[in-house]
Amino acid sequence: MSGSSTTRLAECIAHYQFTITGLADLGKQLQGLSLSADIDALIDFYEQCYPLLEQAMWSGTADFHPLLACYQALFREQEALIQQRGDDDRHHFILGIPVADRPPHLRACLESIYQICTLFNYGGKKSGVWNRIRVIVAEDSRDENNIRRHLDLVEEYRQKGLRVFHFGLDEQYQLLQALPPQQRERLGHLLTTQPREKFYLKGQAANRNLSYLKFLQLTENRDRTLYFLIDSDQHFCVNRQTGSGEEAVTALNYFHAIDQIFRTTDTLMLTGKLVGDPPVSPSVMTANFLDDVTAFFARLAELDSAQACQFHCAQGPLAGDAAYHDLAGLFGFENKPATFDYQCRLEGKHDHGACLTNFASRLNAFFFGEHLTRKTWFSYDSGFTRLSPARTVYPGNYIVNYAGLKYIIPFGHLRLRMSGPTAGRLIAAEIGPRFATFNMPNLHRRTTEAGLSDDFRPGVELEQESIDLSNEFERQFFGDLMLFSTEELVRQADVNQPFAQDVIKSVIARKETELLALYQQKHDAIVDKNRQLYELVFNAGHWWLRLPKLADALRQVRAFIDNIERNFSEHALAWRQIQSAEHRTQRKQQITQALMNYRAERDAWDSLF
Repeated sequence: MSGSSTTRLAECIAHYQFTITGLADLGKQLQGLSLSADIDALIDFYEQCYPLLEQAMWSGTADFHPLLACYQALFREQEALIQQRGDDDRHHFILGIPVADRPPHLRACLESIYQICTLFNYGGKKSGVWNRIRVIVAEDSRDENNIRRHLDLVEEYRQKGLRVFHFGLDEQYQLLQALPPQQRERLGHLLTTQPREKFYLKGQAANRNLSYLKFLQLTENRDRTLYFLIDSDQHFCVNRQTGSGEEAVTALNYFHAIDQIFRTTDTLMLTGKLVGDPPVSPSVMTANFLDDVTAFFARLAELDSAQACQFHCAQGPLAGDAAYHDLAGLFGFENKPATFDYQCRLEGKHDHGACLTNFASRLNAFFFGEHLTRKTWFSYDSGFTRLSPARTVYPGNYIVNYAGLKYIIPFGHLRLRMSGPTAGRLIAAEIGPRFATFNMPNLHRRTTEAGLSDDFRPGVELEQESIDLSNEFERQFFGDLMLFSTEELVRQADVNQPFAQDVIKSVIARKETELLALYQQKHDAIVDKNRQLYELVFNAGHWWLRLPKLADALRQVRAFIDNIERNFSEHALAWRQIQSAEHRTQRKQQITQALMNYRAERDAWDSLF
């Protein structure tokens, strides 16, 4: 044990032993260990401290930031002991990040990986790099300038010590062509059939599945490698509420906890949830968002324009209750008719006119997935590593071992939304509790400080202030149809056998009727709520109409209302498609065929392993 340093551990216990329950007893144990313990016992001792610090940190019983710094320092000190011991059989990680025309998002994502490596130092640094972490940036961009920006980011973070690799379009195409022609044809719906000259915007599912081919190429030890799939708009941190608003903190040692889970359980696939912006389309959040926007203006009308801002200290729901979803009842959540207050983002002294100006400036970001009132928040609850059976794959936060690579997200060729929940129902039916969820969410941010003009979101088109999400809205309805049909199908049939066509069609027909009724109710509610909002803002004579300095803010509010009308009225393209029996027939045929082919495609995929 000569040369072992536990300085930070001793300092932590000495500082917090009287304020954090259990630390004093651990301090006495540490004194006994110091004289006789080997290095393995010391390394294990840190594991006893972490839960005590976590509980204090997230319960608010200690000053958060000093305790977080102490917590991170303990992990770094433990890593130094592991490196000193030399025998490290923990997992290596390969991270896959599909990215399509999103340089600002990619920068934020890579920065969060860099921070988690710097602050927790999983695996330690050798020759200036973190050897146990590799990051694959899987390119799917159409714009050459964005590809160059992605390449520059890869190089920038390589210089910082991250082992980042750019998985470009040419390399993807060559890896695909390296498969035997017959096998490649059988995998066409999973890995894309795009020609070389159009090998971009294949969709997140196809791009992610192609990344698996790269994973196989890079894998050196199948038994000790984990594959971590994230999206470019995910960050390795969580949010916490403070007196001045939201704060992002690098407080979860993802790699450490995930390694422990896979070493001590028989988990094949692990998924974490998301905090921050909701992981769903604005097309299924519009009714409740209109409620919240209307409540904001109703409250604003009762306040004076020059009064100090009263829109602070509000907090949205905790992660996991789907309060942002108009149809939360479909997922087993109780629909509560409640509004959530807006949390003003401005700091320092400001009045309600300034609050309204800032609110209006972010209003149209809703169509890109940002929810101003129902952002979800992290809760420590009973810890990080407690497992529960999962039923949804969060495509931006899931981990598999080598055997788990078989359990892919299928049906990417349909370009439907809800692919993660659909895949989750199939996977859960096949492997049960070996598909698990844990309490380590990523922070989800739909938009960046670069502004909407530099944010790419498939299915959402921006032209000045006119926003069209008809493509995404249509894919949402039929994604819901596929999800709930699949959910019912796996209750009736064996997921390990091909699904029968007549059973599929019968299930789809029932779910179609149910969804059409629900979407009709939601549609009618949106039209009515949007009309009420317009009357409140522009026809009720409130104080904001009399202030010339708010003219631009009101123009942005009007643009928001117009965009709701454009996307959700009787004349909206997506709504006409949903109402069209002919269009629905075409989509149902595609869904039926995909479900009939699922088992054969999975067999072809499994043969890769």
